[in-house]
Amino acid sequence: MIREWTLARNCSLSPGQVARAYGLLCCASSAVAIGFLLHGIWIILAFTLSELALVGLALLVYARHALDQEQILLSESCLLVAATEAGQVREARLDPLWTRVLEPGAGRRALIRLESRGVAVEIGRHVSEATRRRIARELRQALRGISVIP
Repeated sequence: MIREWTLARNCSLSPGQVARAYGLLCCASSAVAIGFLLHGIWIILAFTLSELALVGLALLVYARHALDQEQILLSESCLLVAATEAGQVREARLDPLWTRVLEPGAGRRALIRLESRGVAVEIGRHVSEATRRRIARELRQALRGISVIP
């Protein structure tokens, strides 16, 4: 039996949608700036270009982290935690028979801590405090269900 949890960032726009929205914004802002430029007011174009550069940078950071998530897979022989952040994947393999689940402490940013034989992993950075507490309970219960004898 394999149990799976996916803790994903709640993002309204996918990276493709962000690119389309930015393209639309560039077209609209450039049209206005060119209109002013044709009337001899060149400073608007300079402000438009700097605005679009900064908005583009902010949207790039947003899009880069839009697909961040943590995936937890529990089987009888392994507890696999895979964290994807900015396209980079980090994995940790824990022994489910020796894994302790430590509840998140007080505070909005307190994370769930998994410890097993000297390896520690913190999870839950992309979900709410209530969801972290629920996941910690479910993980603890699922780990109890794994038996030493098949």
